[in-house]
Amino acid sequence: MNFKQFYLGCLSHASYYLGSNGEAAIVDPQRDVQQYIDEAEANGDEIKYIIETHSHADFVSGHLELAKRTGAQIVYGQRANTSFPTLKVSDGDEIRLGNIELSFLETPGHTPEGITILAKDTENEDAPLKMFTGDTLFIGDVGRPDLVGSKGFTAEQMGEMLYDSLHQKILPLPDDTEVYPAHGAGSLCGKSLSEETWSTLGNQRQFNYALKPMSKEEFVQIVAADQPEVPMYFPKSAAKNLEGSVALEDLPEPGQMSTVEINNFDGIVLDVREKNEYGGGHVKGAINIGLAGQFASWAGTLISIGTPIAIAAETKDQVEEAFMRLARVGIETVKGYIIISDYEDELSPIEQVTALAVSRRLGADSQFVDVRRPQEHANGYASGALNIPLDRLAKEIDRLDPGKPTYVICQSGYRSSIGTSILENAGIKEIYNVAGGTNAWVEDGLDMDVSSAACANS
Repeated sequence: MNFKQFYLGCLSHASYYLGSNGEAAIVDPQRDVQQYIDEAEANGDEIKYIIETHSHADFVSGHLELAKRTGAQIVYGQRANTSFPTLKVSDGDEIRLGNIELSFLETPGHTPEGITILAKDTENEDAPLKMFTGDTLFIGDVGRPDLVGSKGFTAEQMGEMLYDSLHQKILPLPDDTEVYPAHGAGSLCGKSLSEETWSTLGNQRQFNYALKPMSKEEFVQIVAADQPEVPMYFPKSAAKNLEGSVALEDLPEPGQMSTVEINNFDGIVLDVREKNEYGGGHVKGAINIGLAGQFASWAGTLISIGTPIAIAAETKDQVEEAFMRLARVGIETVKGYIIISDYEDELSPIEQVTALAVSRRLGADSQFVDVRRPQEHANGYASGALNIPLDRLAKEIDRLDPGKPTYVICQSGYRSSIGTSILENAGIKEIYNVAGGTNAWVEDGLDMDVSSAACANS
C-alpha cells in the first residue's frame, strides 16, 4: 500500500493518498491538486477515485479539477446533493483499489451526508485498518454539530446523529484501527482538536473527551456547548463544494495597481505582511491579515465572499501566495495588488508596544482590548482587558471610546494586529498593538485575571 498524508497547516487540513497496483484514490483533496498528480506519477499509479468524506465548509475542494485532469470518479455519501457526476455510496458499499479494499460507513452528525472510509490491505492480514473519518472523529475531539442549520437540522438533531454514528459505526471497530481525520488543531470544525494528525481508536477511547461513557443527552449537551464562531464563508464553501469550483488556472490573475488606483479602490486593501512590517507603515485603511498565521481562515471570517480585494505585499511572491490561499476558501475576487515599496503616498504606522510598557501606560484615560475567543479570555487574561473577540470587533465597536488611546492584545500579537487595522477603519485615532501578546504578558510576570465563569467550571 502506498500511503501519504498531506497536511496543510494554514487551514489545519489533512488530505490523503492511497495507492496499490497502479491504482490510487485521493481523500478530501485541497483546491490546488498538482501535488496529488505528482504523487501518483511518482508511484506509477493512476488516480481512479476522489473521495469526499462530506461537503467541507472550511475550504473549497479541488475534486472537480482533479477529476477533469485524471478521469477519476468523484465519490460522496448517498445524501450529498451534488451538481456533477458522482458515485454515491451507502453503508457497507465497497470498492477495490488494487490490493486495497475500501468500505464505507455512513456517519452523519457533522453533516448529513458524512461518510467514514475503512481501508484494508488485503495483502497483509495483520495490518491494522486505516480509517478516514473526515470531520466525524478528530484526534481529541469530534466534529461540531452546529454548521448545517440552513439545511433544516438543529445542532441537537445533528448531535444525536453524531452520537449514533460514533457508537454504532466507529466505536465497535478494533482498538488498533488507525484514525486519520480531515483536520487538526486550529480548525474551526471542532473546539479542542489535538496537535496530533493521526491516532488509534484505542487511544481515542482513552483520551478523547467525547468518547467517554455518557448518555446521548449528555453527549449532545457537551459537543454543542462552547463552540467557536462560525465564519461567514463556511456556508458558501459548503455550497461551492457541492456545485464544483472552477480550476485555479481559470481564475483571472490580479494586475499591478498604482498608488492612485489603490487610494481610490472600491473594496478592501488587504495587507498580507507580518505585524511589524504592517505596523511600520501601511496603506491607510488597509486590513492586516498576515500570511504567517491562519491567513485564509481569518480572511474568510472577516471578508464577505464577493468583496473586491487589492493585495498590499512586500513581494510578488507574497501576492501569489495570498491569491492561492484566498482561493482555497472561495475568495476569488482579487482585482489587483501593490508592492508596498511602490506606494508613493505617506504610510500610516501602528506602534508595537511591549507588555511592560503597556502595563505602565494603562489608566482611566485609555482602553485595553483582548480580541481572543471567549474561552481563551476566560481561562486567563491581562488584568483590565475587555474581551471583544476578533470576529465581533467591527460589530461591537460602540463598546469603545474612539477618543481614548487603545491597546490591543491577543495571544501572540497576530490577531491583535488584525484588530488594530479594524479599529483604524472604525475611526479610533490612537491605537497600539501589544507585541508578544498574552504570552509576553505572562512571561513578564504581569497581573492576570480569570473570569468568574472559568472559576465556576474549574
